[in-house]
Amino acid sequence: MFSLNTRRLIVILLITIGIVGTRAGWGMAAEPLQAGVAGIDITPPLGAPMAGYYHPRGADGLLDPLMSKALVLKRGETRMALVVLDVISVTQAITNAAREKIEEQTSIPGNYVMISATHAHTGPELARRSKRVDDYGGKNKLAVEYTQTLPDRIAKTVRAAHERLQPVQLKKATGHCENLAYNRRFYMRDGTVGWNPGKLNPNIVMPAGPTDPEVGILYVEKPGAKGYTQSVATFVNFAMHPDTTGGSKFSADWPGALARVLSAYHGPQHQTLVGNGTCGNLNNYDFFWGWPNKGPGEQNRIATILGASIFQAYKDLKPVGDEPIRAQRKTVELALPKITPEEVETARKAIAQTKDDHGANFMTLVRSYRALDVAARNGKPHQVEVQVITLGNDVAWVSLPGEVFVELGLAIKKQSPFPHTFVMGVTNDCIGYIPDRRSYAEGNYEPESARCAAGSGEKLVDVAVGMLDELH
Repeated sequence: MFSLNTRRLIVILLITIGIVGTRAGWGMAAEPLQAGVAGIDITPPLGAPMAGYYHPRGADGLLDPLMSKALVLKRGETRMALVVLDVISVTQAITNAAREKIEEQTSIPGNYVMISATHAHTGPELARRSKRVDDYGGKNKLAVEYTQTLPDRIAKTVRAAHERLQPVQLKKATGHCENLAYNRRFYMRDGTVGWNPGKLNPNIVMPAGPTDPEVGILYVEKPGAKGYTQSVATFVNFAMHPDTTGGSKFSADWPGALARVLSAYHGPQHQTLVGNGTCGNLNNYDFFWGWPNKGPGEQNRIATILGASIFQAYKDLKPVGDEPIRAQRKTVELALPKITPEEVETARKAIAQTKDDHGANFMTLVRSYRALDVAARNGKPHQVEVQVITLGNDVAWVSLPGEVFVELGLAIKKQSPFPHTFVMGVTNDCIGYIPDRRSYAEGNYEPESARCAAGSGEKLVDVAVGMLDELH
C-alpha cells in the first residue's frame, strides 16, 4: 500500500493533529492568562499574645504590619489562589473554613486554594493549636477572637485579588543565595548533635545537614511590559526560619522586609509573596561569625542580601508557557511517636512545676509538651494534607503540613518532573516539626519535639512526588 516514508508522514500528521486537538480541548490557545493580587493588614491589637517560644509574650508595639496576601491566576475557566499570611502557622480548620468562604465568594474550588504561613515568630498566637499554645496565650480572648476571624480575612484577600484579575504575562527564574540560611544542627566534638550551639563554639565540628540556597521566582507583569515599573507581583520561594527579629513587637520579619526592598524598586503597586520553604532545621545564624544575628536590624540585612539575589535572577526570567492549571490534594496518615504512661506522668509534673517556680529547663518543657500532645490524641494518627498545584509542565507548588526538614524538601525537588518546583512548609496545616528519618536517630530539639513518628517526612515526600508525576 503505502511506502515506508509515506507511513511515517501519516504517523507524524496524526500525532500532530492529536496534540493540537488536545491543546485546543484544554482551551489554552484562545485563553490569555489573567492574574490579580491583593494584600490586607491583619495585625492584631496590641496586647495580643505572640507566638513562637516556650514562654508567654504580649505584643507591646508594632515594627511593621502583618499582612494577608493573595495571588489569583486564571486560565480559561480554571482559577487558583495562593495565599501567604504573616503568622506562625495555620491549622487545617482555618484552611477548610477559608476555602469554603472563598468558594462561596469567588467560585474557586478548595482544591485550587493553597494557604501558607511565613512562620513569623513575631506574629500572633492562634487558638487551638496545642497544649503549649493554650498555656502560653492560645486561650486568651484576643487570640481566640483573632483565630475566629482569620478565615474571613483570608477570603477577603482572595476576593479582592479575584476582583482585580487582568491580563498578564508570567515569567519564572531560579536564583541562588548562598551563606544566608544555615543548618542549625551540628556534629559536636563529643559525638552528639547540637542545636543552635552558640556563636564561635570551639566544640563544633561541622553542620549536620545541608541548606537550600535556591530562590524560586514567579514574576507577574502587565502584557508587553518593558521595565520593572509594570510589575504586578513576585512570588518568592526560599527556605529560612523567620525568627530573626525577636522582642515583643509585631513584625513580619524578613519576608516583610523583603517586600519593602522589592517595592522600593518596582513601586507601591507591587506585591511580594513569600512561600517559605522547608526550613525546619534552617535559620539565619552563622555560628562561625561573631556578630549578632538577632534584632530588628537583622531582617533588613537579610532582605538586602536575598533581594540582591532576586534582582540578579530577574535577568534570567523566561516566559511561562500557555499551559493549563491543575490541582490535586491527598490525605496522608502519619503515625504518632511512641510514649509511655510514665513519660506522660513525668510531663504533667514538669509542666506543673514550671508554672509554680519555672524550675523546668527548656528541653524538659519540649519533651513534656510533646508527650501530652501525643497522649491527647489517644492513639489516633495524624490525617494531614499534601496539595500540589501546577501550571503546565514548568511550574508546581507543593504544600507540606509542618516545619519540614530541608533534606525532605530537597528530595522532592530532585525527583520532581517540574523544573520550577516551589516546596512550602507550614502550608494548609501545621503538626509541628517533621524531621528526616536520620535526624530522629541523632536526637536533640526538633526530633524530640516532633508529634509524628520517624519516617513521616519520607512518606510525605513519596506522596508529593507521586502527585507531581501524575500531574505532569
